[in-house]
Amino acid sequence: DVQVVESGGDSVQAGGSLRLSCIMSGLDFESSPMGWYRQAPGNECELVSNISTDGRAYYADFVKGRFTISRDNAKNMVFLQMSSLIPDDTAVYYCAVENWGTVVTSICLGYWGQGTQVTVSA
Repeated sequence: DVQVVESGGDSVQAGGSLRLSCIMSGLDFESSPMGWYRQAPGNECELVSNISTDGRAYYADFVKGRFTISRDNAKNMVFLQMSSLIPDDTAVYYCAVENWGTVVTSICLGYWGQGTQVTVSA
């Protein structure tokens, strides 16, 4: 069974920081590019950031310079360090395996993990 479990979500004030964690089991993690997605109420599911197997990172424009993705292959984990948070970052954040052709909307419906809630207050 493939399992993806996200954690680290919380309620913070604008300008604060959070570190999201995701642990994956049941697949070869080292060979799996990983991504973070999010969905805010009333919005579509969107890619926030992803990281290749060799550590190359992509960031959506709306988080560039504020978020950092990283991975620890020894622990089968991927992280999202979020800084300078703004209210628009409020969403449920989902971790996903990137090379499975998963429909984006399915990711935010819990195809991989159940997500972790981030709430940023003004």
